[in-house]
Amino acid sequence: MEQLNTLWINTGLYQMSWGQGLMLLVGMLLLYLAIIKNFEPLLLLPIGFGAILANIPGAGIAEGNGILHAFYVVGIESGAFPLIIFMGVGALTDFGPLLANPKTLLLGAAAQFGIFATLLGAIGLTALGIFDFSLTDAAAIGIIGGADGPTSIYVASKLAPDLLGAIAVASYSYMALVPLIQPPIMRALTTAKERQIEMVQLRKVSTAEKIIFPIMLLMLVALLLPDAAPLLGMFAFGNLMKESGVVDRLSDTTQNDLINIVTIFLGLAVGSKLMADKFLQLDTLGILLLGMVAFAIGTACGLLMAKLMNVFSKNKINPLIGAAGVSAVPMAARVSNKVGLEANPHNFLLMHAMGPNVAGVIGSAIAAGIMIQFLG
Repeated sequence: MEQLNTLWINTGLYQMSWGQGLMLLVGMLLLYLAIIKNFEPLLLLPIGFGAILANIPGAGIAEGNGILHAFYVVGIESGAFPLIIFMGVGALTDFGPLLANPKTLLLGAAAQFGIFATLLGAIGLTALGIFDFSLTDAAAIGIIGGADGPTSIYVASKLAPDLLGAIAVASYSYMALVPLIQPPIMRALTTAKERQIEMVQLRKVSTAEKIIFPIMLLMLVALLLPDAAPLLGMFAFGNLMKESGVVDRLSDTTQNDLINIVTIFLGLAVGSKLMADKFLQLDTLGILLLGMVAFAIGTACGLLMAKLMNVFSKNKINPLIGAAGVSAVPMAARVSNKVGLEANPHNFLLMHAMGPNVAGVIGSAIAAGIMIQFLG
């Protein structure tokens, strides 16, 4: 009988706290969203499974010498995984639509306003005594508004490592929920006539332009803002490998095998930070709410900037592509195209929306560099 009692005491069921039980359910919810709802499955599945592993009582997988803790230290604490992901994103990116219509860069820049508005909001709520965020915490939370998972993780690992789990889950959740969050905002801020605007076909961009652009982008930004160099540098390098046409093997590896391998470890490492004792706090709820506000403001600002540009432009821009200024590539561009087609069956906005979408990636990386330079 005593042996049975000892066995029971050593089980995870006996040791489990209510918080760990709740986080196991959260992990299962993330798996449900990934598998059944197909919301960003490449990341939500490993994050959800990592959350389950991290909250198994007594296993210690996410702490000490545990394997998930090792993934976190090697890949996220060092900043390596987000940068490798950015290199892969660069290799998958086509700057053609942005170069063909450079003024869409303004849409990507406007969509980053959500980052700074949320930073101020987090500071304001702290001043009112509602939450307890430091200035660096507020900066890391604000980056969620860029809807760029790797950038959010990179900034959080530098400025607010204790909030990494909540920030990563918020960022990737809102990226996955772009098709649900953005359309109501897009319809509310545009008229039926504006949604029907058909844009002229983009010009063909030469290979030389595509090769020169990432080099010039890196040189101009890095020399003015060195803290943005790691993110933009890996992004530009990945793109240059693709566009140069002389290292196809390296480009293919970066676009496929490398980014897939790192995504697995990144997701598990992020999931390891969803431990009950760190995640189930009032501040976590604040992060989720502020992240939603940041994302909504970013979407709205992109739309409003497009409407403002139409006041001064002869060739009208469909305001829907402004919502793609958040850097959820390419999902935000697909949503802009879908809403445009609903308004006008002949309205194909996908390539036009890719311009501000890529600009959003650049904008979020620059915003991250600004945050790290002044607060890191």
